[in-house]
Amino acid sequence: MEFEILRLKSNQDRRLRAGHLWVYSNEVDTDATPLKGLTPGQQVVIENARGRFLGYAYANPNSLICARLMSRDKAHPIEAPLLVHRLKIALGLRERWYAQPYYRLVFGEGDLLPGLVVDRYGEHLVAQIGTAGMEVMREEIAGALQKALKPASLLWRNDSAVRDLEGLGRYVEPAFGETPALLEVREGGCRFEVSPTEGQKTGWFFDQAFNRDLLMPHVAGQRVLDVCSYVGAWGVRAAASGAREVLCVDASRHALERVAANAEVNGVSEKVGTLQADAFDALRQLKAAGERFDVIVLDPPAFIKRRKDMKEGMLAYRRLNEAAIGLVTRDGLVVTASCSFHMDRDNLLRTVQQAARHGDRFLQALQSGQQGPDHPVHPAIPETAYLKAFTLRVLPGA
Repeated sequence: MEFEILRLKSNQDRRLRAGHLWVYSNEVDTDATPLKGLTPGQQVVIENARGRFLGYAYANPNSLICARLMSRDKAHPIEAPLLVHRLKIALGLRERWYAQPYYRLVFGEGDLLPGLVVDRYGEHLVAQIGTAGMEVMREEIAGALQKALKPASLLWRNDSAVRDLEGLGRYVEPAFGETPALLEVREGGCRFEVSPTEGQKTGWFFDQAFNRDLLMPHVAGQRVLDVCSYVGAWGVRAAASGAREVLCVDASRHALERVAANAEVNGVSEKVGTLQADAFDALRQLKAAGERFDVIVLDPPAFIKRRKDMKEGMLAYRRLNEAAIGLVTRDGLVVTASCSFHMDRDNLLRTVQQAARHGDRFLQALQSGQQGPDHPVHPAIPETAYLKAFTLRVLPGA
């Protein structure tokens, strides 16, 4: 099979040789190998400036990231056997770390399958494609998943905004099998029901599971506030772990309906309440009402999606943490998280510290967390290490 060639400019192969998978359009020698003639998703060979083979990739001439490397082996282009092989390697990792089949099965670049995310809900799979290259291979991906796992169903949840950057349309449709209206997730001895079509992501946030595990031994007998609760992963688990009372806050009515349903499924309805409101508004209301909580969880959406949002986003993180710290009882705990790649770990901790000092509080950082092992970090791609979480003890100022 003949492949078009993308030749890089001089010295532009360093990142790829270091393990990175992305090629930016300004790194390509477009005089020697023009991008304009390529079709979005087309497979290409990447060469360095001297014509040395670097790997097989798929290209998109309309994207800033104009190519994503998938194979460095000249004998193995991007075909079905490669997809099956990568899926089996990804499955091996999850089966090694997880006792039950509820996890992110494929995490894009972290599993050397850039542009593809697959979440596993027992015998059902929900997948998201974010790039033109993976969209072109959609049928091959479905076949590879059938071969590697033999799932009962696969649902394409291809409705994320990231597809717009690749010139892709948005849709939600079955690939094969029948996906139930509600999928089951089991985590920490609890059972949750989530919607694969109406919820965020694919219905569940698997990335925080290990961080939730770290908190649960410390909530017994405590009053817990779960801010940006979504369907109640933190809050319902806290109630099931012995918290005396839990309040889940979210702006989405649908999400809070699922909180109530999940609380009922786990037999903790009497301990779990909900408040529909914007996070900042809710914290102001609770302060005005004189409410106090022993444990507060802050798991907001990304406030910093682009580098240019940095200043405004950091202010939002500070305001959110400042408001929450003002509601914590003496010697209480705050779990604060950020899924913004541009908000690095040191900046997050520094921002929370500034929020605490504004209220004359003293913080002790007790635990530091990241995404779980089903979201493996690619050491050469910092963007894959996006989740930060801290468990903090809050004391009077000293």
